[in-house]
Amino acid sequence: MDRPTGVLRADNEMLAAVRSTARLPHVASAARALSRSAEHGAVWIALGLAGSAADPGRRGRWLRATALVAGAHAAGMAAKRVVRRPRPRLPGELAPLVRTAGRHSFPSCHAVSSAAAAVAFGRLLPRAPLGRLAAAVCLSRLVAGVHYPSDVAAGAALGAALAGLGGPWADGDGAGRG
Repeated sequence: MDRPTGVLRADNEMLAAVRSTARLPHVASAARALSRSAEHGAVWIALGLAGSAADPGRRGRWLRATALVAGAHAAGMAAKRVVRRPRPRLPGELAPLVRTAGRHSFPSCHAVSSAAAAVAFGRLLPRAPLGRLAAAVCLSRLVAGVHYPSDVAAGAALGAALAGLGGPWADGDGAGRG
C-alpha cells in the first residue's frame, strides 16, 4: 500500500500528535467526558432547553436556536452518509478512547453541533465561554482518536455556516424579537 501524501498525510500526522496526549490520564478522561456529553448534540440541546426554561422572555429564540443546532447536526449526519470516509485507525497503542455511533468520519457531527451551538447560542449568551467549550468538544474528538483534523475542521465550518444562515430566523424574523 502506498504511503499517504498531501492532506491525508498531514491529517494522519496531526491526529497522531494530538492523540498521543491521551497518554496523560487527565487528558484522556476529559476527552471521554466531552465526547460522551456531546454525542448527538446532547449537551447543546440540553443547554438550549435549559435556556428556554430559564429565560421565558426569550423562550422562542432559545427554542429556534436549539432547532438550528439539531438541524445542523442532522445535516452533518446526512453529509457523513454521502461521503462515507472511514474513521482513522492509528497503529499501536493509540486505539480510540470512545465508542462511536457509526463507522464514518467526515464530517465530525460533534464539531457540526458544537460550532452551530457556539454561533446560535452566542446570540443569546456571551460567546467566549461557548466558543471555548465548543473548541474543547472538537479537540476531544482528535484526542479520542475517532476523527481526522479535516473532519473536525469541515464539521465546524458546516455547523457555523448553517447557524449563521439561520440566525435571523432564530432571532424571530431578524428583528431580534423574542
